[in-house]
Amino acid sequence: MLTFTRGFMATSPFSIPTNRCCTTAMKPCLSSNMAAEASYCLSWRVSVEANNARGWRTVPSECVCHVESYMLGGQYQSDVDAVVQHVAAYLDGVVAADDDDKDVWLLDVDDTCLSNLPYYREKHFGGDAFDSTAFRNWILRGDCPAIPAVLRLYEKLMGRGFQVFLVTGRDEEVLGSSTAENLAAQGFVGHQRLIMRSPRYRGEGAVAFKSAIRRQLVAEGFRIRGNVGDQWSDLLGDCSGDRTFKIPNPMYFVP
Repeated sequence: MLTFTRGFMATSPFSIPTNRCCTTAMKPCLSSNMAAEASYCLSWRVSVEANNARGWRTVPSECVCHVESYMLGGQYQSDVDAVVQHVAAYLDGVVAADDDDKDVWLLDVDDTCLSNLPYYREKHFGGDAFDSTAFRNWILRGDCPAIPAVLRLYEKLMGRGFQVFLVTGRDEEVLGSSTAENLAAQGFVGHQRLIMRSPRYRGEGAVAFKSAIRRQLVAEGFRIRGNVGDQWSDLLGDCSGDRTFKIPNPMYFVP
């Protein structure tokens, strides 16, 4: 039985080797007990996606290689594609109202619409402690690429007559312009609103912030038909929507 605390192994029936050799060049990872380590790291990643592992601040050092391989080796892209296929199947049974423009979908921005993988590749895929200044500077560059499957989903939602709201915890005053320009440059155009964290919500956790935004939208008469995000904090709380869909992300945790 494995138990996890803040993303690190608390107890385990086996010993996890500590030697690391993975690099962003995707060199093979060598260890004296690769099978045991791979099993542990897969279990850790599943726990993250199931929202069983919470409050962790960095990827466990013994799992950096695993996360690198997952993010760059094709499985991550396959998993994102699978999520979008599930959304598409759900959409087959959902029809936007013809006249009132009140049927909406909510999409998160970071690692839902736009990818921060180029940034996290230089931060050992979440193995390094979060650096708020470095991350802010990365966002200000406006170089985040679109996640292709989510861009296709976005275009499909727009084509089906839904109103799309992009809701992000990025600071509106500091990152508003770069975020809007980055989204437009990557093809996310025509959405109803881009909603960012205003000074009113500074210091609030993501669940509280996004719950407040969703309550506001419902009070305006909007019907939240779907909600897509890479963090559980995008999807939990009040007025979460008729269906929620989780994009995988083992690189960081947002409470």
